[in-house]
Formats: sequence, structure tokens, C-alpha cells
Amino acid sequence: MRVSAFTPARLAASMVGHRLFGPLDKTQQVELSSELLVRACASASEVNVHDEQGVTLCWLIEGEVEATARDGAARVVLQVGEVFGPQVDAESWCWRSLTPCIVAWLPHPALRRWMQRLPAWAYHLPALSFDLNDQQQARVQTGEAPGQADKPREAPGPALEDDQHLSLLTRPLGSLAWRTPITVAPTVTIREAAQTMRQERVSSVLIVEQDHLFGLVTDRDLRNRVVAAGLDPSRPLLEIATLAPLALQQQQPAFEALLLMARHNIHHVPVLDGHRVTGMITATDLAEQHSTSAVYLVGEIHKQNTVEGLVATVAKVPQLQRSLAAAGASAYSSGHIVTAITDALTTRLLQLGESRLGPPPVDYVWGAAGSQARHEQTARSDQDNCMMLDDAYDPQVHGAYFEALARWTCDGLAACGYVHCPGEMMAMTSQWRQPRARWAQYFRRWVEQPEPKALMLTCVFFDLRAIYGKATLLDSLRHEVLQATRGNGIFLAYMVSNALSHQPPIGMFGQLSTTRSGEHRGTVDLKHSGIVPIIDLARVYALAGAIEAVNTHDRLLAASASGEISAESAHDLRGALEYLAGLRIRHQARQMSAGQRPDNYLDPTRLSNFERTQLKDAFAVVQRLQGVLSQRYTAGRF
Repeated sequence: MRVSAFTPARLAASMVGHRLFGPLDKTQQVELSSELLVRACASASEVNVHDEQGVTLCWLIEGEVEATARDGAARVVLQVGEVFGPQVDAESWCWRSLTPCIVAWLPHPALRRWMQRLPAWAYHLPALSFDLNDQQQARVQTGEAPGQADKPREAPGPALEDDQHLSLLTRPLGSLAWRTPITVAPTVTIREAAQTMRQERVSSVLIVEQDHLFGLVTDRDLRNRVVAAGLDPSRPLLEIATLAPLALQQQQPAFEALLLMARHNIHHVPVLDGHRVTGMITATDLAEQHSTSAVYLVGEIHKQNTVEGLVATVAKVPQLQRSLAAAGASAYSSGHIVTAITDALTTRLLQLGESRLGPPPVDYVWGAAGSQARHEQTARSDQDNCMMLDDAYDPQVHGAYFEALARWTCDGLAACGYVHCPGEMMAMTSQWRQPRARWAQYFRRWVEQPEPKALMLTCVFFDLRAIYGKATLLDSLRHEVLQATRGNGIFLAYMVSNALSHQPPIGMFGQLSTTRSGEHRGTVDLKHSGIVPIIDLARVYALAGAIEAVNTHDRLLAASASGEISAESAHDLRGALEYLAGLRIRHQARQMSAGQRPDNYLDPTRLSNFERTQLKDAFAVVQRLQGVLSQRYTAGRF
């Protein structure tokens, strides 16, 4: 195929499902695709991974490329779809095409920018040393958001200082005790590796040559890729290995291992000192010391066969949140970890429901709304969910099945502490359990007739994320809705007006304005006065720019990239969100430590003068950006 055929649009489409590029939202994929340089390489020619300014990221589009250590000690054949260049020390390797190839290059300056925007890429490209400056690297390792490095944290209460989980989360990986990693050479066969694993009684081996990590093979790989596939065990081990596996440096905190495993659903992470392998950390290792880790809890949830078992397992989530707060994890990371538990619980309940009722008669997708959809959950919250059914759904024939499945799942969530939504915005309510065509009608009516209730429902159900089932039902509808809202000035003006109903508690002269009476007198509502307004702003940017991201941080990043908001303003809003959400998490952790029900009402007198100044600054950022958006969309309309 000619190089000219690989347009940015085609490259963006190819990114869906890719290990490195798949997690990007569609706006980011399109932006990244426009920066790639596509070139052809003749057979047996050297593939240069450097440009004038440094190492580049190479993506193999067609053909095969051979990676060879310059000392001749190791050789790896790369297949279509793999990326290469920054995973290993590029000076110690060379790459040569085995067949005519087409390769997409991301130039060094662009790679640097993307590494700064997406710190998670450091997990995929561990040998890349320029990804972040020292200050930014420290923030990634501590889970801190940009702009928050100099902000003091509220000290954890005495009940948390001696917590065994805090010790694990703050200790570097290198301080944990583990056995010497079991390694094999790239030349061994599958059978030889399996024999080594049996002899050493381990669940994985690392493929290492000259102290360089090439790949990872687990007992699950042997089961799924060899036995189940009928593969000849005399074949080379590299054929079934995970090449360039996700790895961590030994000085990084154990918390990073928990987060990496939970995000990518993996159970083995090599630990490195530079490029040298020093250990292997497994989910079992961490679970033995930290029974409330996200990895452990997700694993335990999927083992349960009764609601009672799920209730007992999920009871550990508040302790997990306390541990994350005490360890100084960012609100962004904490939200993803806590939400991963809810996702796993929802999935398991649906699986158990299907086992009780039989397989679903037509395709469906279970969607989460609200904070679960945005990966922003803290302590247990109300349910916000729905069910979208294939248009082949017949209420007379299929209605009883899906009503029973939805009620089973919603009641199970309630038993686990996620109480029924007071507004009944749940899949167990027939209005929110409908075929895709009916959902399309809902959104069309809400956009075309943006009366108050329609705006409220748009806020709830635009933040939707597929949890279980046929995700394309929801994803395709989201795309259609975004096309209808993009540039729709009248609808967006109503959405902005609705968003302005939540105002930061800042007085005329810039002072904090606390609640004057009632149960929460003397406090500020961190959620509805600070966090929700930022969520609302990011949602408007997403609707205006057809941005498919759901998480608020990710929406702000995408809005900045698309020009819906300036890079500086997006950075300020993300910093404000991280600071306010972090205060809320630590406030709730103290309450849970004291045996109190967590809430969102913070007494600012508990903060230092410096922290109160930061709180006012965060609210001021929100107030300023609300004003900008109001002028842009609502001036002269109402």
C-alpha cells in the first residue's frame, strides 16, 4: 500500500484498541495522527529512530522490523502495530526492516510534548529519560497535580499515621522484600520456560539478556496462548511473550504498582534499577501486605458468587480511600482507583444476574453516569446508571428479563452501600431502560428543547460511560449527540446558564463566604460550590467541541488542544479541581477515621492561612472562567 494512503484520519482510526494510543480520546488521537510522519523503508534497510533533536517514537504500520542489540546478544522481531525506539536504550540497539515496511514517526519535540501531557506514557516507554523535568517527575511519583507542588497538605489524623496501608503506599518498591526474579534467555523454548517456572514455583519469568528486559511470560500466557491455542511448546518463548512489558523503577512508591495493575488489569510488574531488572512485584505480593489495594479488591470482587460476599468485600473501600488520602495520592488517581472498584462490582453483579436469569435475549450495555462515569468517585455515593438495549428489543418478549436484571443489579449496589438514586435515575426505572432509538429521541428532544429539566438530564446522562455489555451501542449514540451539540449556540447558552447556578463562595471583596445558618453553618461546600462548577464548565467545553472524553481532567486537556479554552485557563482549572478535590478527599478521610459519615462541608478555620489563600485562589479561578463562558454564550441572549 502507498504511503499516501495513510492519512491522519486513517491513522487515527487505527489507534482504536492500540495499547499505547487506544486510551486517548478521539480528539487526542486525531491531534496525534496529524503530527505523525509516515515513511516507507525498503527491505533490509536500517530504520533510524533518531531525528536531529533526539529519539523518536516509531509505529510499525506494515511489514516486519528486526531489533538487534548492538553487541549481538539479543534479537527481537517486531510485528505490525508495535511501537519502538523509546522502550529501551536506543543507543544500544539497532533496527532493520526484514520486509518492505511503512513506519509512522513521532518527532522528538512532539514526543516530548505528549510525554508531558500524558505521564502514563512513562509506563509504556520506561527508557525515556527526558519525558518530564525533575519537578514534574516528582509530581508523577507522588500523584500530585500540576500547580500543586508547593501547596501544603492537611496532616493525616493520628489514626492514619500508624496505618499499615500508609506504610505500603509511601514506601518505595525497592524497600519491599521479594525473591530474586527468575529470568530466562530470549533463545529458550516455551517448554524450557514452563519447566523453569515449575522448578522455581513461580507464576512468571522475565526474558532478560545482558541485564536488559525484553519480555514477560506468565502462567496465564502459557494457558491461553499455548495450551488453549494448541501451540507447539518447542516454539521460541518470544512468540508468546509480552514484549517491552510495563515496568516501574525501584525508587517509585508501591502505590504506583497498585495503580498500574488496577488500570491495566495486570498482575505482574517488573521492577527496574535503570534498565537492570531487580525484582518482580505481583498482585499477590501487595495483597499480602495491603488487603485493601485496588488490585486485591477487584480480584476478590470477581471471586464472589453472592451479594453477601460482595458486601463484605466492598466494605473495605472506605479504608482504601483513607489510605490513598494519607499517602498523598492525587485526587485524579484516587478517583480512578475508587471508581475501578465500583466498575468491578457493577460488572460482577451483572454477571451473577445473567447466571441467574440466563443469557440476555438481545444485546445491551450498562452505562454509568455521574462521578462513576467520570472516574471521579470518592466515598460511596448514590447510584446514577442506565441500560441501553439493542433496537431488536421487544418489551412484550424481553421486558421482564431486563427489568429483573436491572433490579437485581441496582438492589445489589444498594446492599453494598451505593444507595438508590433519590431521583430514580437508575436502570431499574423503566424510563432509563430503553432501546437505543428511544435514547436517541431523548437526547434529540433535550437538545432541541432545553427547558430546565432537559438541561438537568443532559448534565446527568451526557456523562455516560459503558461499564458492561455492548459498548458500541452507547459510543455510537454519544458520537451522534456530540455532532448535534457542536456549535449549537442556543443549546450551549442554556447549558452555560444552567452551569452558572453553582457559584463559588467568594464575596464582593474576595473573601470566603461560608454558610450562615443551618446544620453546616460556618462551612463551605467543596462539591457544589467548587468541584461541580468545574465539572459543568468542562462539560460545556466538551459539548461545544464534540469532545468524547468523560473525565473532567481529560475534557479540559482535550478542550485546550482543540482551542475551546486557552492552555493557561485549562491548566488553572485542572489545578483548581485537583486542589479542591484533594481537600475534599482528605476531609472525608478524617471524618471516616472519626467514625463520622463523610460529607462535603469543610470548615475553613481548620486550614492554615496559606491553605485558605489557596482555597480562595481556586474558587477565584472558577469564578473567572464562569464569567468568560457567560460572556461567550449568554451575553444578550437572556
